[in-house]
Amino acid sequence: MEIRLARIDDRLIHGQVATVWAKEAGAQRIIVVSKEVNEDMIRKTLVKQAAPPGIKVNIVDVEKAVKVFNNPKYAADTVFYLFTNPTEVLELVQAGVPLSSINIGGMQFKTGKVQITKAISVNDQDIQAFRELKKQGVELDCRVVATDSKIDFEAKLNEAVV
Repeated sequence: MEIRLARIDDRLIHGQVATVWAKEAGAQRIIVVSKEVNEDMIRKTLVKQAAPPGIKVNIVDVEKAVKVFNNPKYAADTVFYLFTNPTEVLELVQAGVPLSSINIGGMQFKTGKVQITKAISVNDQDIQAFRELKKQGVELDCRVVATDSKIDFEAKLNEAVV
């Protein structure tokens, strides 16, 4: 399986993802890796309906994503992974799925989170997951759209006080 792009965006498939990032990735399939979305039939249906034409969408939990990645049946597939949070990205990496980079695009503000960029809010669990991803050699690429300049995401994390 060829991983073309991995992105955290808790809105999942929306305008930017469907029109910009999906084209940037050039993948045959979008795999949403989220236990929460996988267990929510309404959200699962809505995400699939929002898919760009000609791109297959699957919604799975981390365990299933690892099995699919390791299944020789999918060896020739090109994929674009979408996540809602960094914890599930870390679980996937720790299970042996090789991600060289994670694009961090959107994590909405909620109680218990601190806003570190216009589009990204984190809590302690998120910060720890990002730091561990960095230790594992995963590039933290923080851009809302592909044409944005990269920012020093680690510096933003270090400034965060949750």
